[in-house]
This record gives sequence, structure tokens and C-alpha cells, in this order.
Amino acid sequence: MIKRILILEKNCSFIIQKLKKKGFICDENYYDSTDKINLSLYDGIILRSRLKIDNEFIKKAINLKFIARIGSGIENIDKYYAFKRGITLISSPEGNKDSVAEHAIGMLLCAMNHIIVSNQQIKKGIWNRENNRGMEIMKKTIGIIGYGNTGKSLAKKLSGFDTSILCYDTLPNVGDIYANQVDMSTIFQKSDVISLHVPYTKKTKGMINYNFIQKFYKPFYFINTSRGECVITNHLVKALKNGKIYAACLDVLEYENLLYENIFHYNQNNKQSKTFFDLIYSEKVILTPHIAGWTKESKSKMDEIIIEKIILLNQQLNSKKIMQNLNDSDSDN
Repeated sequence: MIKRILILEKNCSFIIQKLKKKGFICDENYYDSTDKINLSLYDGIILRSRLKIDNEFIKKAINLKFIARIGSGIENIDKYYAFKRGITLISSPEGNKDSVAEHAIGMLLCAMNHIIVSNQQIKKGIWNRENNRGMEIMKKTIGIIGYGNTGKSLAKKLSGFDTSILCYDTLPNVGDIYANQVDMSTIFQKSDVISLHVPYTKKTKGMINYNFIQKFYKPFYFINTSRGECVITNHLVKALKNGKIYAACLDVLEYENLLYENIFHYNQNNKQSKTFFDLIYSEKVILTPHIAGWTKESKSKMDEIIIEKIILLNQQLNSKKIMQNLNDSDSDN
């Protein structure tokens, strides 16, 4: 049974209110390190990204039954150790799939039609139509790498653009009426646009590198709204400079954790910083600050999903406990 839950992130008032109405005790702690928190008190934890939930954290949380992350990724949680301990991991990728998909399309439209660049030029008194001649999405082949919640939402939204949509995923038979599932060699051969929607794992870390990019048969537009560390940024910059990639739409950065709070005062002599400024000053790059899944609507949907999953888990645990008690009673007889 789940009784006491620790909330480690701000802006969870709706979640707290709803859970309290269901009888859960919710404690809030937004500043302390794990060394200062008595983790053994809690049956569940709700967070986003403030703390890393490693095996030492989990060892101290001896009564923990679930860890809920508001969002889609769980890379800040030692999921293998959590599974070993029988702890349920909860996330809410269903909640922001549409906002991420819309954001990806918005960035792609801006890149293909030079919307941001021409807007900036006009504000400087430059009226340049020919150099800002765009390209249409219609009739292009879109390659979606990672066909889960967000990839599927993107394909559905792109279906109205009269495109050919291909998807690649490590899981079999995930294609649908919106996207034809193919192997990576077909993605390399046919894609005009690539949109990345994979989780961050050991296998996906740095997957978009120079060798990967060179396998494409033709130049392409690249969108990353998944995780920054899936892309080796200096390899991406090289491909932008040599024309292998027409333009890059990046909502996430490889080193954003290092730059997150002090992004424009970063040491300009640092190699990563130079690469970052290459991105800033390139007219081929559109950057946004990890906001693709950060809409007002997605926040509400993710909160609702987290609440529903916690309540469902508690019901399952209670049912399991009742069945166990019944079995124990039968054994006594």
C-alpha cells in the first residue's frame, strides 16, 4: 500500500492536491540533498530532473514502491537497480507527445522556409527574397527514428502534408497507417528530413555522429527534440558546414546540463563552448531551450497521467495484498 509520497519538484500543486484528496500523504522538499532526507519514510517519489536517483538513493529508500518522473525520459534514474528492487517506474510520455510533435513541425517549417532568418533580416532593413526561397514539405520523405508515443504523434500530424513517412524502431511491428516501418538502410537512402525520437541510453548516446550522417544518400534536414547527448555536436556542425545537413532544428543540446544555468557566460576558450557558438551564429540552425514538451496543455496532461498511474498502482498493490492475506488465511486453516 502507498501512503506517503515525497515531492522533489516545484509546480506540482495540482498533483499534490489530487493525491491528498485520494488519501495520500504528500511531503514537499525542493532544496535538500538526499543526504538530508529520510528516504525510508516514503513509499513513492515524484520528480523531474532535480536529483539523480542512483542505487545509493534507492538503497536508503527501503520502503519505496514507485518512482514517478514527470516527463518522458527516465535517464536520471538507475532503472536496472530499481527493477531489481521491485520498484515501479512511472513516466508520462503520453502527456507531451503532441506538444513535442507540434514543436518539431514548427521548427521544420521555419528551417525549410527561412522564416526566422528572413524575419531577422527584415528587422535590420534587409529585404532579400531570392536568398530566402524556401522548400515545401509536400512530397518529401520524412524519416522518424524512434516510433513511440511522440514519433507516432508526429507522423499523424505530418500526414496532412502529403509526405511519405518512414519510421525506424528497435521494436518490431510498430508501424501504422501513418508511417511505414523500414530498416535503417532505407532511412539512409530515401530521407529528406530526419526527426529523432529515441530515449537516452548507452546505445543511443552519440548515435548521430559523422559516420552515421555520411550514410545518407542525400542532404537532409535534421530535427532533435529527444535528448541532446544522442548527437555529437561538433560532427553535426561539420555536416552543416559541408552541406550534408541543410539545417538543424535543436530543442536539446549535447552539453545542456553544463550550460543550463549560465549558458551565455560559458568559457569561450572551451571546445564545447566554441561548438555551441557555432550553432548560435549559424543561419542553418534553429535553437529552442528544451521547451518542445513544455506547453501549458502538456503540463496538465502529464500531471493527470502521473496521478492516474499512481492511483492504479496503489489499487494493484492493495489487490495483491488482499490476495496474499487470503492465501495466508487458507494456509492457516
